[in-house]
Amino acid sequence: MKIISLRKTGFVLLSAALLPLLAAAQEKATIAVSSIKPTPSLAASVKPDKKPSLDRIVESLDSQLIDRINATRKFDVVGRSDLNDVIKEQDLGASGNVDAKTAAKAGKLTGAKYLLVATVDDFQDYVEKATFEGTGRSATKRVFRFSIIGKIYDATTGKLLESANFQTGNDAFKQIQEERNYSVKDGELSDEMMVAVSRTLAQQIAGRVVTVIYPPKILDVDGKQVTISWGDALPITVGETWEACFPRTKTNDVGDAVIILKPVGKVKITRVDETSSEGEIVGEDLGIAEHCVLRKAK
Repeated sequence: MKIISLRKTGFVLLSAALLPLLAAAQEKATIAVSSIKPTPSLAASVKPDKKPSLDRIVESLDSQLIDRINATRKFDVVGRSDLNDVIKEQDLGASGNVDAKTAAKAGKLTGAKYLLVATVDDFQDYVEKATFEGTGRSATKRVFRFSIIGKIYDATTGKLLESANFQTGNDAFKQIQEERNYSVKDGELSDEMMVAVSRTLAQQIAGRVVTVIYPPKILDVDGKQVTISWGDALPITVGETWEACFPRTKTNDVGDAVIILKPVGKVKITRVDETSSEGEIVGEDLGIAEHCVLRKAK
């Protein structure tokens, strides 16, 4: 049996306070989302001609993130103005290093159960030119990189539940450009491209948030057929294979209660509806039952 690191996955090693989420009916939770800002060092290093591109991506991502979190149908976003005042007062908005006391204070003022703080820590967008010796020919290469750190807190206790880095770069940027037929002039991001980049990252962050707080679980088992708690607003797709894990509580060396996920079989997704999904047990079944947590099979 293997204990999985919380920082390596989005839904294991949950605190004991989250245990009811695995067994009880899932209701909407309130979450406070801070304004997205670049770190002070990044803001100071960005060249003046690239600052408008960074500002536009951050501005778009700021609104897109709230939209994507709302779209999961799992959360109510509340009290943003109060939250920003708290973080500004503690001078933590740009660093993203919110401590337990500040997180709990933000939760108390906004009535939020959870707190999401997102900080941009890397942005590069330029064109490199290479000349091939002996041929006189040259070629240009676009270099694009954007990185944001998201931290999820339990705003009632101030405990950090998850810290994850989300990145996009040349490969993802090229795919967005080709799939959506966006043009780029002189290496500059078009306004449409900036929105596309923001939307993609917002979807990834929202998916991680809902995975940490509301991990997909099995609601019912009928023979080989299972009903799953995630619907079409969440990152689950027909044809995917997920691993079913039975959650067990264990006390670690320092006396904290943690959840260990023991793999008990696999489920192939056969249908995705608005509020739930259906799947079929495939391969060996070692005890797939209600309340088993699902994770993407490798």
